[in-house]
Amino acid sequence: MGSYRIAVFASGTGSNFQALLDAQRKGSLQAEIVLLVSDKPNAPVVERARNAGIEVFLFQPKDYNQREDYEREILSQLEAQGVDLIVLAGYMRLLTSVLVAPYSGRMINIHPSLLPAFAGKNAIGQALEYGVKVTGVTVHFVDGGMDTGPVIAQTALDIQPGEEEAALTERIHAAEQQLYPAVVSWFAQGRIILEGRQVTVLPLR
Repeated sequence: MGSYRIAVFASGTGSNFQALLDAQRKGSLQAEIVLLVSDKPNAPVVERARNAGIEVFLFQPKDYNQREDYEREILSQLEAQGVDLIVLAGYMRLLTSVLVAPYSGRMINIHPSLLPAFAGKNAIGQALEYGVKVTGVTVHFVDGGMDTGPVIAQTALDIQPGEEEAALTERIHAAEQQLYPAVVSWFAQGRIILEGRQVTVLPLR
């Protein structure tokens, strides 16, 4: 059996990409990053991928008439690489059925709140403004909606009295970088079962 192959989609600094790469190098990811897809040619994540010798597919949405056009190109790259799982890691574009349908049940995202609370942008700021006492991170399946797919795993964090957004953001990013590689490894081990909206993580055999 060949390696479990993942593609990471990212638009920014690539801290979660780096966490996945570090886990791969340590042997704890049990998967291989074979492709980075990015809509930002100058994003730091692109340099991280190139330095690691990982193939990069770059595109600029303004060069296309519609989202479906560039997604078809991405799909052909994914198929050429035999990608088993798409891992969204700070990819700032909504996806259409061109990618969501063929990768249904094989595309995941990480979000900096305990979904379904505080979906969408600035989730950390939303949580602080609302005054909740607990927030965290969620890894979920992607279903084409805004952070609406079935929840796979969550890590909760207590918000400290008077905590500033920068400090909470740092703690949330640290939690993401722990949780995301773990969830990807569960996929690689064949331990994720999705039935309706219910996700079961099977114990290690």
